[in-house]
Amino acid sequence: MLPIERQQQILTWLEEERSLRIADISKRFNVSEMTVYRDIKPLLDQKKVLKTSKGISILPKQSISLDVCTYCLKPAKSRFSVQLIRFDQEIETTCCAHCGLLRYKDIAKEVSQVICHDFLKDTTISAKMATFMLGTNLNLNCCEPQVLVFESYQEATQFQKGFGGELYPFAEAVVAIDKKMNGTICQHSKLK
Repeated sequence: MLPIERQQQILTWLEEERSLRIADISKRFNVSEMTVYRDIKPLLDQKKVLKTSKGISILPKQSISLDVCTYCLKPAKSRFSVQLIRFDQEIETTCCAHCGLLRYKDIAKEVSQVICHDFLKDTTISAKMATFMLGTNLNLNCCEPQVLVFESYQEATQFQKGFGGELYPFAEAVVAIDKKMNGTICQHSKLK
């Protein structure tokens, strides 16, 4: 089978199964995993598939604008933005972790993954594995109370010594921000 034929078959399988492991593709075609990686490289380059930790998945639909916060409608093109990937593969973007946590609370049963950026390193991380700092006295001109995200708990505690705030793991941060908002509307949601 030619590489182009394998690529078409991979796309067909992804339409049916949503995600595939590299090892499974290798077994189905009876080729090496290195051959599979060579086959999927053009699909990744053309943005037809998305790389996952153990394989590939169908590229999420992006029918919701990624330029505007889905919670407060503020522009969402900053290093503080958070992406919520829903089970239907749609991606919602919020301007900051404050809005990301509040939006997650509203649609938690629809969300498969939450992606954000480490405040210090600007690396992409899973929000569910991160440490959240609420109420720091560092003014970032974003939604209040401000929420910063850290991949490392140790770095978060060091940052806390200089700028204050309270530290929470993901699930507790969702509860804490909701409690701090106490039913009030986000400062930017008046635009809705």
